[in-house]
Amino acid sequence: MGDMLIRDIPEPLKREIEQAAHKGGQSLSGKAIDLLRKGMVAEKEARPETRLSAWDAIRSAFAAENAIDDEFSEIMDEIEAARKGDFGRPVEDFE
Repeated sequence: MGDMLIRDIPEPLKREIEQAAHKGGQSLSGKAIDLLRKGMVAEKEARPETRLSAWDAIRSAFAAENAIDDEFSEIMDEIEAARKGDFGRPVEDFE
């Protein structure tokens, strides 16, 4: 396990963590680790990952090349038709 030194913690915050640790029967380090872990979870939940759909990813690639026009629509229609044609086929057909 690694160590971490945190500098310039305001004294009131340090006392608050110490009191919480004492109430919970934890060491100061244990309580600090617990609070850091909870903070990381809360931060991840606060900003959900934005995942692009395949359609949006392809569209943004075309947009980056200034290629959004009728050709893009035709290509996407071909991709969709191929996808629908593959639906329900046994997996061994793709090997």
